[in-house]
Amino acid sequence: MSDPVHIPVMRSGKLYESLDQLEVVGHRDGQICAKVSQANAGLVRRDLKKTHAKAQPLRDLSMAQILEICKKAAGLFLEAELPAGVEGTQGPDEYLRCLAATSGLPVTMGRANMKKVASVLAEMGTILRGLTRGLDLSLLDDGVGVQDDMTLWYAAPPGPLGVVLPSNSPGVNSLWIPAVALKVPVVLKPGREEPWTPWRIVQAMIAAGFPAEAFSLYPTTHDGAATILDQCARSLLFGDENTTRPYASNPSIEIHGPGRSKVLLGPDQIDRWDSHLDVILQSVLANGGRSCVNASSLFVPSHGEEIATALAKKMATVEPASWDDESAGLSAFANPKFAEFIDQAIDQGVRAGGAKDVTAEHRSGDRRVVHEGATYLRPTVIHCDRVEHDLARSEYLFPFVSVVEVPADQMLEVLGPSLVVSAITKDPELVAGLKNSPDIHRLNLGPIPTTQVAWDQPHEGNLFEFLYQRRAIGTVEDW
Repeated sequence: MSDPVHIPVMRSGKLYESLDQLEVVGHRDGQICAKVSQANAGLVRRDLKKTHAKAQPLRDLSMAQILEICKKAAGLFLEAELPAGVEGTQGPDEYLRCLAATSGLPVTMGRANMKKVASVLAEMGTILRGLTRGLDLSLLDDGVGVQDDMTLWYAAPPGPLGVVLPSNSPGVNSLWIPAVALKVPVVLKPGREEPWTPWRIVQAMIAAGFPAEAFSLYPTTHDGAATILDQCARSLLFGDENTTRPYASNPSIEIHGPGRSKVLLGPDQIDRWDSHLDVILQSVLANGGRSCVNASSLFVPSHGEEIATALAKKMATVEPASWDDESAGLSAFANPKFAEFIDQAIDQGVRAGGAKDVTAEHRSGDRRVVHEGATYLRPTVIHCDRVEHDLARSEYLFPFVSVVEVPADQMLEVLGPSLVVSAITKDPELVAGLKNSPDIHRLNLGPIPTTQVAWDQPHEGNLFEFLYQRRAIGTVEDW
């Protein structure tokens, strides 16, 4: 790998090199991959008091111009040599190598996430039409227009969108990109091990024609992240329950925490469960199991142990591979202690009774392994004897799924909060209940993997409705 990249703070488009720098190292060899300037909470707070004046260049762009810029940015993000920190450039191959080195995501998954990000930029018109429910986007140029014979006024928040990002998957950056297309500047706090993707996206969008003033990037501490959440009128927060719990009741912060996504097999399909294994496997294994849309629970009315065994046999064949292996199906853990903690938590849950690690019978060796200097957790299927068991509700950053038998007439009652539910059933009563369930953010009816997402149909919140206010306006002609 080349010399370490110096990633600076970006303050409304202007680069700032801090004396306080964090060394981001490769998890396999400890080699320094980047030196990242750190912004303290005081700097963030001072800057955010001045960001309102920086929004005008972005708002001066028409929506037609913005959609063309987004298309150009998609190609640049995928293919271009873009500025890499303070000096030099970085092409897509070097970006993927750096991403793999510090985050653990293999190149093949990094490339898939790149395509996901680029598709959001390329298809921004479709995405915004979905988010706005078919609004004539030109209405956002003036803020006032007529739709369905009603005069409407749209107002964006009085400041930028704050975004506190994780390190688990580059694809989550797709969720903030539409904000810029909606003429709202962004203040980004990158994940500790993954500054590469937000930086590259920002550089692609600036090179394509967005004003640099629309972007701020603050690598910072927990205090700095809290300052972003406190000072921005609207924010997105990604993290585990410990991170998101203090903000759960704050309406100005949209939480993206554990998804606890699920696959349900209905009573009408349970005797055909083997024909749906591929859908279940994709729901669990895609993207190395690191996404909130990955299924972590499978509810079935019967055949639980049989289904768990069939899943375990297939998932046990997925083994750690080299970071550049195009067939790699697992991601390494940038922090080996995190993998150790998860491993121990699962073992503790099994020892407590009522749960069995079915994959242990079909793999050779331990769940936690070291391969080529990197720590991995091998896919795990747990069969639980009751839905109340801790492991029946757990979600981890690797391919993990619990299988639990739940009577069909009780599935709705015990479902719990679920980002995505793929319900493989035509049972009319169950389908009707799922459609009306307040616990489900996105419902897939039929054999659709939980990981299959349509960007114009948001699976967690609606960014346009989060950022914009709509009001009716009464007018009188010739007064």
